[in-house]
Amino acid sequence: MDAPNTALETRILPYSEPAIAEGARLILAGQPVAVPTETVYGLAADATDSAAVARIYAAKGRPSFNPLIVHVPDLAAVGAFAIVDDDARALAAAFWPGPLTLVLPLRPDSPIAGLVTAGLETIAVRVPQHRAMRALLAATGKPLAAPSANASGAISPTRAAHVLASLGGRIPLIINDGATPAGIESTIIMPSRVAGEPPRLLRPGPIGVAAIESVLGQSLAGAGDAIIAPGQLASHYAPRKPLRLNAVSAAPDEWLIGFAAVGGDDSLSPAGDLVEAATHLFEALHRGDASPKARIAIAPVPNDGLGVAINDRLARAATR
Repeated sequence: MDAPNTALETRILPYSEPAIAEGARLILAGQPVAVPTETVYGLAADATDSAAVARIYAAKGRPSFNPLIVHVPDLAAVGAFAIVDDDARALAAAFWPGPLTLVLPLRPDSPIAGLVTAGLETIAVRVPQHRAMRALLAATGKPLAAPSANASGAISPTRAAHVLASLGGRIPLIINDGATPAGIESTIIMPSRVAGEPPRLLRPGPIGVAAIESVLGQSLAGAGDAIIAPGQLASHYAPRKPLRLNAVSAAPDEWLIGFAAVGGDDSLSPAGDLVEAATHLFEALHRGDASPKARIAIAPVPNDGLGVAINDRLARAATR
């Protein structure tokens, strides 16, 4: 495995058939490649290749106990490494392809590298919608482990430039297909009911709780304390600068990110639109990190609907 401090030439190629072919070549050679999904840019590698997965961890500086999401082209592909129950099938029918990750029991004979699951008996999997990731899945014929394409704990990337700023010199290729449409990571659900327990919401995201509960016909339980899915670390998605939440005005040394009626140096959404706010969240944090101010402040965001996912990310970003 390449050492984490080994400098690489990081190329950026616009989305095209040649770019996908080059990305597939690198992945089949055991290298990670940055590619957009509908949520954020992911750092994709062959999920069955332990050395390739280790290069993801090395590039990101990611804690080994934080598992990765495996991306596949369809539900049928999941059965090769995970046990799919009726609840999982119902959620897949309703929301795949799309920004929903399911945490499922791992098959004992699974070909997935142990580093992907961080030694757990479950695996996080989703079927992405974005054309670039789907093209890469088709070109490689492999399940792709793909966490967000940024240094571990840093702001998630929604543009190729964000990936380059965070991982430049650590990975060989970024496939650029513009800004990601959702701008926030997938919702994560554990649908399997063990010993009568209800399905659990492990991470809020673009697909809301009400829609998921409607499909399942019951309420979701909370995540609990154990780390069993990506994005559950207390400190995550963090800018380099201190971040103050629920600010309605800025101190002299703060870059203020506004929302709705609260203005500032930047804004998640002047109109108070939560979808727009989710799309702009990480971009705004990147701009605050690059600003001349020593600290970042961000306006209150309503804690309902998509605001639950936004506030989840902000709470983790503010934990240092």
